[in-house]
Amino acid sequence: MRAVVFDGAVKFVDRHPDPTPGTGEALVRVHLAGLCATDLQIARGYMRFRGVVGHEMVGTVVGGSESWIGRRVACEINAPCRSCDLCQSGLSNHCRNRTVMGIDGRDGCFADLVAVPEDNLHAVPDAVSDEEAVFIEPLAAAYQVIQQCPVESRMRVVVLGSGRLGLLVAQVLATTGCELRVVGRNSDTLSACEKKGIQAEHIEQFVPRADCDVVVECTGSPEGVELAIPMIRPRGTLVLKSTCAEAATVNLAPVVVNEIRIVGSRCGPFPEAIDALARKAIDVRSMISRVFPIERALDAFEAAEQPGALKVMLKISTA
Repeated sequence: MRAVVFDGAVKFVDRHPDPTPGTGEALVRVHLAGLCATDLQIARGYMRFRGVVGHEMVGTVVGGSESWIGRRVACEINAPCRSCDLCQSGLSNHCRNRTVMGIDGRDGCFADLVAVPEDNLHAVPDAVSDEEAVFIEPLAAAYQVIQQCPVESRMRVVVLGSGRLGLLVAQVLATTGCELRVVGRNSDTLSACEKKGIQAEHIEQFVPRADCDVVVECTGSPEGVELAIPMIRPRGTLVLKSTCAEAATVNLAPVVVNEIRIVGSRCGPFPEAIDALARKAIDVRSMISRVFPIERALDAFEAAEQPGALKVMLKISTA
């Protein structure tokens, strides 16, 4: 099969071995897949991953249980063991023995075919197009923010970073009625926020006042935490979404002095994301920057690195 692999460098290969599904797994033919900041970090050495890259996708089940065959699906990325203490306590996304699609120990979806645990499959309704369905995984991660840190209308909230994930998080937070601002560096993506009715401000004009109840850090850079801390009021909350290959050096004294709560936030609820897309409650179509055929994966990675680029996708098959 065709695939995009990382083995110290990102490469397109046209004769990669087809995946062999294990017990309880389905084989999915991938239609469309999306590049995200984590994929770009993988290319820099994040998680020391080797194999087929990619974890945002929509496709059709072509192997597995009869009840799934022929269905259009999106896939959760964590493959847990279902038997360790964390799985048994309801924290399967943090399974001690998990593999993660395209990130840790499991091949990803930048390929014609991908093997996925059937428990990870979610049917995509007709009301959600393939292009929209690619956003299900990152939109679920955006919904995880308000599951972990309930936000009320009276609260002051800043999303730091106006890129791919920042725009999704901002749209989800906007549904709470909170006093919301997006702070970023790129004028084009900040303008995209304004077009969605979300107040946006360039970081160079923004003056931190330590008055935010919640800051959600979505910069994708090691410097994000250092930028975020001065914005947060005493006993406020910092939600971290960025995963970076590079280590960050941060002065944590203000976190102690101001008793700031830090919340790591990762994968989130697929049903909420699918429902929001089906109701057109969240706009994702305007976030699609470019679509490349899988054979031009290297061009796609380069395009995703450009300032102002939002969602770059790989077209893999039509059915």
